[in-house]
Amino acid sequence: MARILITGVTGFIGSHLAPILVDDHEVFGLVRPVARRGADLAAGVVEVPGDLADPQSVRHVLRTVEPDVVVHLAAATHVSHSFDHPYLYVTTNIHGTLHVGHGLVDLGLAERSRLVYASTAEVYGIQPPGPVTEDATLAPSSPYANSKSMTDTYLRMMGPVYGLQATLLRSVNSYGRVRDQGFLIEYLVTAMLRGETVYLGMPDSVRTYMHVDDHVAAYRAVIERPGTAGEVFNIAPDETVTNREVCLRLAALLDYDPDRVVFGEYPPGYPNRPAASDQPSIELDASKARRELGWRPRVSLDDGLRRLVEGWRARLGE
Repeated sequence: MARILITGVTGFIGSHLAPILVDDHEVFGLVRPVARRGADLAAGVVEVPGDLADPQSVRHVLRTVEPDVVVHLAAATHVSHSFDHPYLYVTTNIHGTLHVGHGLVDLGLAERSRLVYASTAEVYGIQPPGPVTEDATLAPSSPYANSKSMTDTYLRMMGPVYGLQATLLRSVNSYGRVRDQGFLIEYLVTAMLRGETVYLGMPDSVRTYMHVDDHVAAYRAVIERPGTAGEVFNIAPDETVTNREVCLRLAALLDYDPDRVVFGEYPPGYPNRPAASDQPSIELDASKARRELGWRPRVSLDDGLRRLVEGWRARLGE
């Protein structure tokens, strides 16, 4: 039974990961006290108050828990929002991550504690068409992606230089939220359910969307497989679609008139994202994760969309 510390434990991935770990491990969740209001921890998770922005606070948490594994999920994640608030992404994503990595080293925990870090497919930026492998040159095209790229490369530097045992997961966009409507698929579902006009800014962009169950399964696979320190894994299903295709599939599921979709425009009030920053394609080669972790996606896009529609119908019907 390992002692596992999860940052971002009340966030989207953390709140789904913690419940599947508590039966086999001691699970601790770092929770910023002001963020605790209204956030539910999974049963069996031990709450540890702390603030990633404060290096002394992070060290206190690490010293208290002495974790075997740290799963660092906490981050500011909205790509479009990052253009208007770049400094927030530097403080949260870069400084917070360095506080965790250097905290483990400075406390002498680097040899006994593994760090599993949530990188992102966004670090690849604009690439040639086709699946991208882990050895591709990183070319981030947003403040969010750049903040994750910087921490990605920094943690990989800390392995040979400081002895940090870090494993990085570069995952594609996940869906399955039934509270947050700020991500594309969740926005499409909720707008259609409410009978609102739908706006789709980049309909021809090619994407790979992954259900949250498959996403957390990848983290569990890394947690339970020692010997991955220094490795980077792409995490993604095989099926790629355009945003237009996803939108039309949802319209068919919800009996929504596709003529009401405004293609090529963002919703009113949408953050100002430069068009040049939007990747025409985000497509990953995840064969390494399948081969070395034994991970493979189990939820098809059609099945995942149906689950999400059912979840939001129940939510909005409350």
